Amino acid sequence: MKQYEVFELVFHGEEPEKSHVAVQLEAEFILNGTSTAVKGFYAGDQTYKLRYYPREAGTCTWTVRSSIPLEGKLCGEAQCTAAEAEDHGMVQAEGLHFHYENGGRYLPFGTTVYALVHQEKTLVNQTMETLHKSPFNKVRMCVFPKSYDFNHNEPELFAFEKTDGKWDVNRPCFAFWDMLEHRIRELREMDIECDLILFHGYDRWGFSQFSEEEAMVYLDYLLRRLCAYPNLWWSMANEYEVVEHFPKQWWYDFAQFIHENDPYGHLLSNHNFLQFWDFADKHITHCSIQDSNVVRVPEIQQEYQKPVVFDECCYEGNIMHPWGNLSGFELVNRFWTACVMGGYCTHGETFLSEDEVLWWAKGGILKGESPKRIAFLKSVLEELPGNLEYSKSLLETAYEKGGIRLPDDSWLENAMNMIGKELHEVSAVRAQGHFDKERVILGHCGEAAYLRYWGRQCAGQGELELPDTGAYDVEVIDVWEMTRKKVMEGVKGKVTVPLPGKEGIAVLAKLR
Repeated sequence: MKQYEVFELVFHGEEPEKSHVAVQLEAEFILNGTSTAVKGFYAGDQTYKLRYYPREAGTCTWTVRSSIPLEGKLCGEAQCTAAEAEDHGMVQAEGLHFHYENGGRYLPFGTTVYALVHQEKTLVNQTMETLHKSPFNKVRMCVFPKSYDFNHNEPELFAFEKTDGKWDVNRPCFAFWDMLEHRIRELREMDIECDLILFHGYDRWGFSQFSEEEAMVYLDYLLRRLCAYPNLWWSMANEYEVVEHFPKQWWYDFAQFIHENDPYGHLLSNHNFLQFWDFADKHITHCSIQDSNVVRVPEIQQEYQKPVVFDECCYEGNIMHPWGNLSGFELVNRFWTACVMGGYCTHGETFLSEDEVLWWAKGGILKGESPKRIAFLKSVLEELPGNLEYSKSLLETAYEKGGIRLPDDSWLENAMNMIGKELHEVSAVRAQGHFDKERVILGHCGEAAYLRYWGRQCAGQGELELPDTGAYDVEVIDVWEMTRKKVMEGVKGKVTVPLPGKEGIAVLAKLR
């Protein structure tokens, strides 16, 4: 047994007479005095398994209880050895950001391959090899296959078998679950989080027509089998509103069920089509969002006080749909905007192909220009001394306070007072639109570092307000050319930085 690794007990016994899901098999694991109740599952071929995720080093004991006669010892003890330095455990949410269990920062740089595991083996292997070489440390993928444009193939395996021509959630297809687990383990070996999408509405097979009881049986089996894997996130849906058969209350029921039956508390969210999910729900750990207006990170953070991930902000590609024909620069621009403001963003790619193998749906290889620029952004953020927090502009402060005092610039003080007063008299929509257009994209790590991004602006110079204490080195970053040039050393206070007058420019000031 090893800290942060799946520990598995295997037993043999007769096949369950009725449901292959609702088996009476459970165990209590006690590690350093902490008790964890674990439900087991039937894995086919007269095999039963229990999986445990140890979070500490120390002495672990266990006791198994079963209504089915099993071969083997039902109690035991083992020493759980400490994790290796590179094994950091599960990702957890804290405040507006994420961290690993061992305390290290986690910055999600995700990508989307919805139907990854529903392709033929050669293509899945190619996708895994591409992910291994990519900058991405999270991948969104579905349990159920997807039926949509460029998604017309019939999978070899499905999550369940059929009884009398109908999917039978009490009869899991063990070959499918074995294959899914294999791919999850592969991702873990590559240090990639699997953001597993549990339901969606793009369905010609009938999985989106489950009753609530059927859905709960499915979730029960999924959690019994998978929740000991540390590199999993639960995404209840891709575009929950599109699953028209599911009333809204069901999603709250699913969230509660997952919370009660996942003893390790994996990250949990729900992805929208148009209307954001209720991220204030106590079981939701972070905001998973579809929206192209990534400049709204601060408002969403303020409303929910949870990490904000734009898991779908449109894709780099050239297909006919407007969400799937962004330029590489525009996707990179959205990444920089969201990340500098203290949020996070997810990549997708949709380039036309005669074989209909588009990354966003099936995987394969990456063809776009954005991934290596996203890798560059990732390297910039990883070297910062901490997570970025958004810095409000004077205009936003004036709006919130109805005016701001700037004693050295009385004309600006009067103007800002006037703007603040007038903005309170216009509609919130018009005020928000003005902020979104004029917003200063600026983040900071306390007083240790400041990062400002000019986006689509083509400024010839820019200003930074640095603390009067300390001394800062300032560099200009070209996010597309992936260059960094130091332009100032040992400066403080208000500084004017020379810029190249083009799009995609950032300035980083770091305390010496």
